[in-house]
Amino acid sequence: MRQNPSFAMTDVGELRRLIDLHPWVTLVSQSADGLVASHYAVMLDDERDDLTIVGHVGKPDDAILGLGERELLVVVQGPHGYITPRWYGDVPAVPTWNFVSAHLSGIPEILSPEENLRVLDRLVERFEGREDGARGLYALPNDATFVERLERGTVGFRLTPSRVTAKRKLSQNKTPEVVETIIDGLSDQNPDLAAEMRRVADARVRP
Repeated sequence: MRQNPSFAMTDVGELRRLIDLHPWVTLVSQSADGLVASHYAVMLDDERDDLTIVGHVGKPDDAILGLGERELLVVVQGPHGYITPRWYGDVPAVPTWNFVSAHLSGIPEILSPEENLRVLDRLVERFEGREDGARGLYALPNDATFVERLERGTVGFRLTPSRVTAKRKLSQNKTPEVVETIIDGLSDQNPDLAAEMRRVADARVRP
């Protein structure tokens, strides 16, 4: 991803927030047959305060991706959407696309079976939630045997990226009046992008 200093996203807290809110990522690797990509959910490593992520892939995706053997690119995609030039006013302008995205690159560490089980347990707990009826990994009698079979069909990994490129292109190069017009225009059709633009706009004017 080509970087632009005006849109660079470097704050670790903001990057952690992006990963936490958008855990469904794309894993990209270079194989002998060319580029390969898979899609999985990841989480921040709860024992670290940096950008280390943990997750798992199903077999044989680990072999296809060369997990633990070669560089892995993790693409995190935040809110995004089309920006019409109508919102810029009566001036020459072209349409564009606003977005928030991060690329994390590095060679992942393969987790032990015990660590992988812990990550699987955390993933289920995270997305099941805590409301009545939520079903954890070990919710039913004799689930331990089933879960152990499940773990053997997956490969867990931990990635502390050696390279991070992140971009938050949210019309920061436009006047505050134009930004407000864009936020208003997006409010109904793309509220997530509008909310992210509002956060960035408010942070710019905050003393």
